[in-house]
Amino acid sequence: MKKWSGAAAVCLNEHNEVLMVKSVHSNAWAVPSGGIESGETPEACCIREVMEETGYEVEIIDHLFVKKTVIKEINVETHYFKVKKIGNSCGIEDPDNLIEKAEWKSYTDVKRLEHMYPEDEELLLKEMKV
Repeated sequence: MKKWSGAAAVCLNEHNEVLMVKSVHSNAWAVPSGGIESGETPEACCIREVMEETGYEVEIIDHLFVKKTVIKEINVETHYFKVKKIGNSCGIEDPDNLIEKAEWKSYTDVKRLEHMYPEDEELLLKEMKV
């Protein structure tokens, strides 16, 4: 079975909103994430993906967990990190042109919106709990 490894970022701002992205041709939202490139650490991948998909520079605060699943007969392993934004966004610079929007979502938004990965909703709400 093929294997894919990636990293995802859970980023909260000063208003306790979480940074999420929406792909082109989809109504579902997800945290910024993507595949680890050759020679790249999960941490470096996380930082790069947030920059590409949202325009924010981030620093890693904590390694939350590794999500393991199987999607279309591919073993998927995604490293989830809690990150902190540094400064303001310089805009989406997604080389794959898959990301249509990057927005800060409130606790209420996260409970209402369609999730690309429904299993992430509980994690996000837990991280946003004051």
